Amino acid sequence: MMKAPVGPGVFVPVVGPSGAGKDSIIAYARDRLGSRSDILFARRVVTRSSDPHGEPHDTLDEASFADAEAGGAFALSWRSHGLCYGIPANVDHTVREGGVVVANLSRASVADAQARYVNVVPVLVSISDAVMAARLAARGREDAQQIAGRIARNADYRGFGVNCTVIDNDGALEDAGEAFIRILIEALQRKPAAIA
Repeated sequence: MMKAPVGPGVFVPVVGPSGAGKDSIIAYARDRLGSRSDILFARRVVTRSSDPHGEPHDTLDEASFADAEAGGAFALSWRSHGLCYGIPANVDHTVREGGVVVANLSRASVADAQARYVNVVPVLVSISDAVMAARLAARGREDAQQIAGRIARNADYRGFGVNCTVIDNDGALEDAGEAFIRILIEALQRKPAAIA
């Protein structure tokens, strides 16, 4: 038997190519809104070790992840680039209470979010190839071939933004971060759809 979608709150999946600045924008908003009880910034579970320069996340090995997944520990889970990712199931409490949950998602998982939640507001972080190349080169963690691969994947997102609220991250982080905060506040204020 299919479960009724979770509501009446709003689930905000943040998507975009690796290197577009999703983690930075989410961190910006979390620093300013993290004390609010009606906005939850989901902490992902990933099958890789934590990196002090990357997204803060919880780590499980693949076997433990599979066990957790089978036991219903995740609201959403997916595989990408040889890793497993999960959003903990406890985020549903915030949505049921009428709040907003923010989660860094794979674009392939947005449809799963739309099936699970009554109200979903996908956000695409967009960046130009030139700005992405400059930022990746400046941080010095990828070689030229890896940077070229990321730029090629950036093109894959160009048509995806049709169904998303798009944030242009070519400029200052503050501009993109404030735009994201406005989206989250509007999500809180929007009239929830009725649960069928």
